[in-house]
Amino acid sequence: MDLKKYLKFFGVRVVSKSFFLIAMVLVIRTLLLPESWGFGGESPPRVRYLEVPQIVWGLNNQKIAFARACLTARLLNRTLLMPSLSATLFYKEIHQLHPISFDKVFQFDKFNSLCKGFVQLGRFSDLQNRSDTLVVQKGSGRKWTVERDLDQLKELNTNEVETIQVVGKNPFLWHDHFPVKDYAKVFECLVLVDEISKEADKVVAKIKELGSESKMMNGYVAVHMRIEKDWMIHCKKREQRSNMSEICSSKYEIMSRVANIPGLKLPTVVYLAVADALVEDGSILNGWREGLVAVEKKKLGVLEIYKKHPYLIQAAIDYEVCSRADVFVGNSYSTFSSLLVLERSAKMARMGVVTACGIGMDVRWPSYAYNLKAMGESGPRPWMTTLTDSTLQAISYGSNNISC
Repeated sequence: MDLKKYLKFFGVRVVSKSFFLIAMVLVIRTLLLPESWGFGGESPPRVRYLEVPQIVWGLNNQKIAFARACLTARLLNRTLLMPSLSATLFYKEIHQLHPISFDKVFQFDKFNSLCKGFVQLGRFSDLQNRSDTLVVQKGSGRKWTVERDLDQLKELNTNEVETIQVVGKNPFLWHDHFPVKDYAKVFECLVLVDEISKEADKVVAKIKELGSESKMMNGYVAVHMRIEKDWMIHCKKREQRSNMSEICSSKYEIMSRVANIPGLKLPTVVYLAVADALVEDGSILNGWREGLVAVEKKKLGVLEIYKKHPYLIQAAIDYEVCSRADVFVGNSYSTFSSLLVLERSAKMARMGVVTACGIGMDVRWPSYAYNLKAMGESGPRPWMTTLTDSTLQAISYGSNNISC
């Protein structure tokens, strides 16, 4: 072979091999070596966490507490360590709290998927250094104002410690700094675990089966019937303190208001969501208007589904059953009712419905407050949450401000 041609050929081979080796180095660096090992790359951001006290009280107080903890973590640019919920209503006797892991009620991975970029949950196993923790006491008392609380959070936002552990008050009682739409976003990410969701499926199937057998409309009305003895004591005291008369409602007032919902198609099933063990009146199924077939857990044949679960799960099943109802009727001073209407209002908003006031049955997910009489009517007042409110205070502590 001619020397010139040989060298030319050899040179091309050398260059080709050089490029091949460089390419291999780049591939290995990309696949195997972290960016922090040089080559001008930046280290991945360090994950920091917020830890909160065990969450207690009723289901919806716990949901508010959880959401407030999430939004506090978001304000601090931190990941919320998955909190412990409470399976029972006991909260004064610490040994009777019966903690239950969040992921035994709601789907952990689903939450992070739906809320990605907004808020995130972490596990305690994710912690790198458990000793790198700052313990913070949440303020309390009259001198601890909203402004002081916000100042504390702003100060904590500059702290680089891996975990901020808040001790003291339950997050439900923390000062509120977050708009209603942010709460709605967190609630949207809460999806029940399959075990609980399937229990709700069974109850809804029973309701629809009853409707089908009786040739009623396919849907149903859910009424959060707050006439339990503990509620009646609480609401009477609340009426006295606030000098109001539109908080409590008797069984007959509720039946009358529901019967007079404008445009309600009859006959239909009316599911009564009520804490059966606390109801002293055994005649809640009697006296309903013809065409309104009232049922509760026992008549529906689903009492055993509820009885095998602790309080928190029972409430979660009832909440899901009510959330799926074609029409929901509740009490504006009840947290259970208020959060249901908030989530139904958020669904309507995503469909482009700005207000349900005066629209009635012409929209999907209509809700009503039976403790409030519609203007000039005998039925309940239409109810839709104002998603533009700056805080959740009205919903957290009860209100007759229902935007309609």
